Amino acid sequence: MKSLENYNQEFLVSILLFVVMFVIIGFTKNAIKKFSFVRSIEINRRKLIFNMSYLIIYLFFGSVLAIVWGVDLRQFVVFMSSVLAILGVGFFAQWSILSNLTASVILFLSHPVRIGDRIRILDKDFDWTGEVKDITGFYFFIKTDKGERISLPNSLVMQKGIQVLDPLEQLEIDERSDDI
Repeated sequence: MKSLENYNQEFLVSILLFVVMFVIIGFTKNAIKKFSFVRSIEINRRKLIFNMSYLIIYLFFGSVLAIVWGVDLRQFVVFMSSVLAILGVGFFAQWSILSNLTASVILFLSHPVRIGDRIRILDKDFDWTGEVKDITGFYFFIKTDKGERISLPNSLVMQKGIQVLDPLEQLEIDERSDDI
């Protein structure tokens, strides 16, 4: 049985953890604002960065707080590995919701396509050439040159080849389509 002194100590450490967490959140928020200003990141993408960083910070500090309050480390590790295993299966399932979220993070962080770019999605069955209108957590929106508004799941966009068109290439494509 824990004494009152141990509870006071855990309470003080918890308060200290919350203070540290809010300081880190403040630094993170300022860093993301500066980074997004320098890189001219669109507001919806900025919100996604904020939410993902907050999630990581909350999970980390929640784990530390659970350990401070006496959760057995071995049981906690078993619990976390079970959760990660379930999430891992979900992330790699091809048509799951989690695969679309994972694909949106990958599109956001390492794909050369940005909102407003003119692109061609390389598909043998469809000719999708147009402007990227939005990239959300689940869908990739494009307005084709024919005026069609198409939404594709992010996981599908990750599987297709995408050609980013330069303005000169776009003019050549327009001229060829006018000749036909």
